[in-house]
Amino acid sequence: MIHIHFAECNISHASNFVIDVPVGYHWLLVITKTPAQFWVHGELKEYPAHSAILYRPQQKVYYQACNDIFINDWLRFESSEPYITESPLPHGYPMPLHDPDYCHKLMELLVIEHHYNRAYKTSSIDGLLRTLFNKLLESHNSQSGITPQSYNLLRLRSAIHNHPNDYWSVSKMADYLLISPGYLHIIYKKTFGISCMDEVIYCRIRLAKEYLLHSNQSIAEIASKCGYQNVEHFHRQFKQVAGITPKQYQSKHKVDALPI
Repeated sequence: MIHIHFAECNISHASNFVIDVPVGYHWLLVITKTPAQFWVHGELKEYPAHSAILYRPQQKVYYQACNDIFINDWLRFESSEPYITESPLPHGYPMPLHDPDYCHKLMELLVIEHHYNRAYKTSSIDGLLRTLFNKLLESHNSQSGITPQSYNLLRLRSAIHNHPNDYWSVSKMADYLLISPGYLHIIYKKTFGISCMDEVIYCRIRLAKEYLLHSNQSIAEIASKCGYQNVEHFHRQFKQVAGITPKQYQSKHKVDALPI
């Protein structure tokens, strides 16, 4: 059972903002988008943006703004679900989020579901909250590897996966992160286990396979749609990744429509 009392996203507060609830109330999840101060282990400490803190019922809650503006997402709810009540997540202790944009999108969807009485509201909220708690657990289990640069790397990787047909170069990606191309190559491969340009090639070939199987476009048109300026370059990289040519891949995997 899950019952949401309040849910809000992107809420801005003035510099004098304070939440002080000595005896707590329900479950409370706060995700910050700016730095803030939290009462932890008997003292007030400042934590960076993109932190998440989960308070259990009846636990002391105290946090406040520490700059001119404080922006956060928050969710106050009741639940008897084991994935919440028995979660190994720390209570009352902020932790850095591994993928804050993803978590923010989940919070936005939870707010939408909370405010509208739709047919599958209960199951939708449960699914979204389960996914959000999975993301919190991922962050909790990988805290040591999270740095401010990690967020920028995740955004870059997301941009590559969503738009592999864009013109990508190491220099362009390095400029995006305001670092040198050499340093980008090192930290990208260390973080994701693949170089940034190999990531681009992998995503382009993956997109090309979809076009080859599910469209009637020519090889040249597919190459162009996947970000290649000439067909020869496309052929060479496709065979390098897939082991066969685009035409061979199409012949091997494409299933013609059955006659009616």
